[in-house]
Amino acid sequence: MPLLCVNVDHVATVRQARLGTEPDPVVAAAMCELAGAAGIIMHLREDRRHVQDRDIDLISQTIQTKFNFEMAATAEMQTIALKINPATVCLVPEKRAELTTEGGLNCVGQEERFIKYLTPLHAAGVRSSLFIDADPAQIKASHKIGAEYVEIHTGHFADAKNRTEQKTELARIIDGIKMSQDLGLKVNLGHGLNYTNILDFAEVEGICEYSIGHSIMARAILVGIDRAVKDMVEIIRTFAD
Repeated sequence: MPLLCVNVDHVATVRQARLGTEPDPVVAAAMCELAGAAGIIMHLREDRRHVQDRDIDLISQTIQTKFNFEMAATAEMQTIALKINPATVCLVPEKRAELTTEGGLNCVGQEERFIKYLTPLHAAGVRSSLFIDADPAQIKASHKIGAEYVEIHTGHFADAKNRTEQKTELARIIDGIKMSQDLGLKVNLGHGLNYTNILDFAEVEGICEYSIGHSIMARAILVGIDRAVKDMVEIIRTFAD
């Protein structure tokens, strides 16, 4: 059965709006775990726009499930990852001006760089994931790099302007999932997934994790974080029935 990993970055976004202490994403992470999340995701951006170093340190000490650490492939983030020893690191692209991650990581032509970058993390027992678009060249490059997982970017699917465009993007993703699995890569999905569009993946086999943040936190404002997480967990559980 696929699992739900909850991204709590936007709890930190609300906190940073006032540069205060509330709401605390570490507390939110614990509540997500109690509600049934199988893992917690945090993305420590280079500009520290939401998640802070303090959050990462505390999560690494208190998490009861698994911690997926999203990060850019920089020397600073590698040092932090080796210090906190998350279950998984997910390498993602970053642009300072973007509101959120706009697309997948470009692995093509950078295979040797990423192999070298991930070597000390693999040696420390940290698993790796690459956040990529459902593009055959990126999937082949990810396999060459030796990552255990790919997280296929579902943002273009989620942002499609109409159902025809959405079905086209869905087909690309499903083809990408199959190709990744055939190469021996484990597959996660993430970006823009919500309580409605996730249903399009109900019949897709072999997905390990759904990485979901914004839609859950948006719903939590209205119904509470416990119910918001439980509702998504229940939807995903029905996929296995």
